[in-house]
Amino acid sequence: MLFLRSLSLLLIWISFTPLSSQSSIVEKLGYDSTARLLILHADDLGLSHAQNQASIAGFEKDMVNSGSIMVPCPWFSEIAAYARQHPEFDLGIHLTLTSEWKHYKWGPVAPRGAVSSLVDSMGYFHLDCNTFAQYAKLEEVEIELRAQIEKTLTAGIKITHLDTHMGCLVYSSAEIFQLYLQLGREYQLPVLLDVAGLQLAPAAFRQYIDPKQDVILDRIHGISPAAFEANRMAEAYTEMIRQLTPGIHTILLHLAYDNAEMQGVCVDHPLWGATWRQRDYDFFTSEACRQLLAKEGIQLVTWAQIKSAMEKD
Repeated sequence: MLFLRSLSLLLIWISFTPLSSQSSIVEKLGYDSTARLLILHADDLGLSHAQNQASIAGFEKDMVNSGSIMVPCPWFSEIAAYARQHPEFDLGIHLTLTSEWKHYKWGPVAPRGAVSSLVDSMGYFHLDCNTFAQYAKLEEVEIELRAQIEKTLTAGIKITHLDTHMGCLVYSSAEIFQLYLQLGREYQLPVLLDVAGLQLAPAAFRQYIDPKQDVILDRIHGISPAAFEANRMAEAYTEMIRQLTPGIHTILLHLAYDNAEMQGVCVDHPLWGATWRQRDYDFFTSEACRQLLAKEGIQLVTWAQIKSAMEKD
């Protein structure tokens, strides 16, 4: 129930329509104010071999154009090696402070003794964002997040942005949200935020936003569990793309092959599970999706381009 509660909060965070956009960033990217810009973003790289391989295939088919890496996860080294060989691909860090699967677990990059509030009795990250927020000490969150960033840099990965696994950094507390922004500014990396989420956030959160330093997307999009359960994900994604408004958007994807490895990772967890991830892969590597983007005049952009546009100020 705690996982579902944190999940519902994240869905609320990403599901409202924004009232405004950062037109200056759109213009700095070379588009006019009517352009519909989109990042097709693959989450959870490093989670498993099946996740890595499907995401890499998405990149190499020139469809999925961005992704983020879960540094604490067992298959980090594989995606790190790929990233070093392919610095042209747009990769950020999926800052991770939870371990949500039933049997497939991971813990902190920092020494456990230095971040004891972030782990359970077995030494793994807590199951969900609610439990994380209940126990996490701010100074230990900072230690762990810095450890993840530094490990990625040490691995030779060209980082383009930061985002947050399960949304834990955007609503757990105002202080943790401030830390998320602070790390992005310090490492000169845009962080994943959208106008809709900030409209819902308490004033204590919004006070930390600096329009001169922080890029705020118009909307973060994700597919609903209802579309998955009705086996209508392709139809839902098609409608989502058709309804994109002018501005900068991202669709959060989870690409993996529905094989024995991924089924073991996601046991007893159909939502965002192996079948879900295979359907994401199938649609976003399809010719139908390619043609839809072209017909709708959707322009794909990357976090690397946004980062470069920010640096023009």
